Amino acid sequence: MRSLAGIGLAALLVTTAVGCAGNPEAAGTPSSTPPQGSASSGPKSPIAAASHSPVPVGHTLSLTGINAGEKLDVTVVKVVDPAHGTDLSSPPPGKRLVAVQFRLHNTGSTTYNDSPANGAKVVDTQGQGFDSAITDTTSAGPNFPATTTISPGGKALGFIVFEVPAGSKVAMVQFALDSGFSTDVAQWKVH
Repeated sequence: MRSLAGIGLAALLVTTAVGCAGNPEAAGTPSSTPPQGSASSGPKSPIAAASHSPVPVGHTLSLTGINAGEKLDVTVVKVVDPAHGTDLSSPPPGKRLVAVQFRLHNTGSTTYNDSPANGAKVVDTQGQGFDSAITDTTSAGPNFPATTTISPGGKALGFIVFEVPAGSKVAMVQFALDSGFSTDVAQWKVH
């Protein structure tokens, strides 16, 4: 009987641990990105401590993901601030849109299949981080699709749009694979 009770306790502990791993708040770690399909509700903390020294916009950084074989060369091509939204993408009063164009090159041995917008943030001069916003399009150019798939050796180019307070000055762009959960975090300085 003791072994059945021990197995039951072990199963309960594993279930609790798995539940906490899937829910960063339950594990005591703040969530770094909103679930896909939810709008950014305001300032957020940066993704994590960057593992790369900040580089200027236009430079490429190599990032690895959580799983074996996940590797991307990521370039912030340009920052459009302000970006003008379409009728469906206009920001609320007191906010503006900032569009960041990323180039992703899959240099790994496995297919990249993720939502780049979930792994990106902009950070203002006061250290406030802002998640991507849900927008249709902006005057800057086409956004990445909700899910982007890049085969090994393949490339993709697209914008990720952020909604920031009108008075905030964007100082940094951050990006990480695996919807922002990878600990390999890149940063680009915005002039």
